[in-house]
Amino acid sequence: MEFKAPAETNLFDTAKIVGKSTPRIDGPLKTTGTAPYAYERHDVVANQAYGYVLGSAIAKGRITSMDVSEALAAPGVITVVTSPDSDIPGISSMNNARLFGGSEIAHYHQAIACVVAETFEQARSAAALIRTKYDREQGRFDFPALAPGAPLAKGRGGKPDEASLGDFDGAFAASAVKLDATYTTPDESHAMMEPHATIAAWEGDQLTLWTSNQMIAWGKKSMGEALGIDPENIRLDSPYIGGGFGGKLFIRADVLVAALAAKAAKRPVKVALQRPLMANNTTHRHATIQRIRIGAQTDGKITAIAHENWSGNINGEDGENGTLQTPVLYAGANRKTANYIATLDLPEGNAMRAPGEAPGHMALEVAMDELAEKLGIDPIELRIRNEPTSVPSKPEKRFSDRNLVRCLREGSQRFGWSDRQAEPGKVRDGQWLVGMGVAAGYRAAPTMKSAARVRLDGSGKVIVETDMTDIGTGSYTIIAQTAAETMGVSLDRVVVTLGDSRFPASSGSGGQWGAASSTAGVYAACVNLRRAIGEKMGFNGDDAVFADGRIRTGNQVVDLADAGSLSADGEITFGEFKRGYDVGTYAAHFAEVAVNAYTGEARIRRMLAVCDAGRILNPLSARSQVIGAMVMAAGAALMEELAVDKRFGLFINHDLAGYEVPVHADITRQDVVFLDTLDPIISPMKAKGVGELGICGPGAAIANAIYNATGVRVRDYPITLDKYFEKLPTIA
Repeated sequence: MEFKAPAETNLFDTAKIVGKSTPRIDGPLKTTGTAPYAYERHDVVANQAYGYVLGSAIAKGRITSMDVSEALAAPGVITVVTSPDSDIPGISSMNNARLFGGSEIAHYHQAIACVVAETFEQARSAAALIRTKYDREQGRFDFPALAPGAPLAKGRGGKPDEASLGDFDGAFAASAVKLDATYTTPDESHAMMEPHATIAAWEGDQLTLWTSNQMIAWGKKSMGEALGIDPENIRLDSPYIGGGFGGKLFIRADVLVAALAAKAAKRPVKVALQRPLMANNTTHRHATIQRIRIGAQTDGKITAIAHENWSGNINGEDGENGTLQTPVLYAGANRKTANYIATLDLPEGNAMRAPGEAPGHMALEVAMDELAEKLGIDPIELRIRNEPTSVPSKPEKRFSDRNLVRCLREGSQRFGWSDRQAEPGKVRDGQWLVGMGVAAGYRAAPTMKSAARVRLDGSGKVIVETDMTDIGTGSYTIIAQTAAETMGVSLDRVVVTLGDSRFPASSGSGGQWGAASSTAGVYAACVNLRRAIGEKMGFNGDDAVFADGRIRTGNQVVDLADAGSLSADGEITFGEFKRGYDVGTYAAHFAEVAVNAYTGEARIRRMLAVCDAGRILNPLSARSQVIGAMVMAAGAALMEELAVDKRFGLFINHDLAGYEVPVHADITRQDVVFLDTLDPIISPMKAKGVGELGICGPGAAIANAIYNATGVRVRDYPITLDKYFEKLPTIA
């Protein structure tokens, strides 16, 4: 099925199941501890051994020798696989650094060996007996020092990643009110609960990987490249994922090393990267330095806006594009964006929840707050006055559907914004200084082709099979809702099986494209199944009504079970017509923060997100996604930072004791409101994702609230109390 024109009225507009708050059908498995996560799949293959990965002790250089004799002689050890002795490619087109193989060291904790033993403890103990000598080289670890001379990053087609419209320099110079400020965000860790983990087993030249991966088709292709074998000889199975946030979009060392170890041991091997390797061996969000210049008239209309962003990465490519939202959010005839990237010898930076937009909003939306203060205009009113009618950076391009102003106005009313004191540092609640902050949010809403198989089992039960994954976002449930609605059965008559590469390839989970794309793919397969049923039973499946487990066509009514056993595959692809639109999601984020006047401690009292993201397929799980994203944004704003040891080139706080993250209990109250607008440009479902929109803006709202509470502006995240404590208002 090709989606080649805007969606018209369809069965989802009168839905009974889609769009209704529905408890996650995988919830009982997860709450009882019986969901089969990768490392715990003890029953999928017999005789599993344990692998333990050893990471490099240097960040840059070369292994000169590796003595594994003591490790091999240790109790329970089966074999040791070493990087210098591996002759595989060790890297795929989707990795920025070699995962395994060779003697060259590109970053700290790069996988250099794997010990396989009968027990985990034996493997871990033996790994400590490996004696490795290195030829250490001087590395580039100081991003702030390297940033000023960093070259322009490469965008699409290898062109410099910069864009301009009009005459920014002239317009900025002539502006009545100017803002020129620089903001920084640090390296951040995904810190998901489930580590990267894999069980690998060979049967002849066929490799099966029970793993934790967000993008099954990508993983299969990448493993073929990294091992130098035909991807068709590889099966990935990942039905449950304990968090990913983009860190599991691409294969990592666990899956590659497990495959090599299983071949060497001649038996299945399971590997889970230990927590200290999560920060340095896998990927992280890149640090940024962002300069924003805005010029405006005295009435608040923006005349010039420039956003320049610096980041760094191990290959001098694929940086953190903090400018992504700036071409879309606010009007202004004269514009400039540019991204620069430094080459670093730190671990690979890569996608993390809303890559680019999440840190980009933390700068742009604070800059808008600062501009509002300079102008003496309410921050919400300033944003409304600069609402565009077409895409600001590409005036010829239309918005598919945009309700940001409505988000801001409804949020203002719900949050009690009229009670905000414009002058900072003036509201006290006992020993607490109290402030409110607001920020707008934008996240693109892309779609990807997605396929599924839908079967009837002979009893009227509907079975859905697709390699789509569920990273805790509720994919099982919205896919079941889609199939139930389309096939006219109750939700308990649908069985969903996900994450197996033997099934049709879906969009996968990432980039906020999963919900819109995968449900559309399931819908396409259901349409084909309805047609197959009609062909078998002698009617037009497109004209028939499927409801309550029955099929009505003309005067004929038959049970769905009468169709017997049937199967149909279907795929959704997206037509060229969408290129004429910017398809995005929008939000208004609000925060109230209290800062202790004596200790400087900051406490988030309440948060609100008002979201414009098309049809909400399952409000219950969508709300959870947004709340989780708000918590994650709070962490980025107030505490999260991978600290770089610039002497030795590693993230020194590489565990959950030193890398602090917030939890839901840290925030007293969080509310989410969905406008539940319909976007006919996105897909037949008229639905968009929300999982990344929720992190675009809340960090800036918190920062703005802290300023409103204290009168101290901090532009370097995280906003820890040492950065503002000495500047707090004098205690009366």
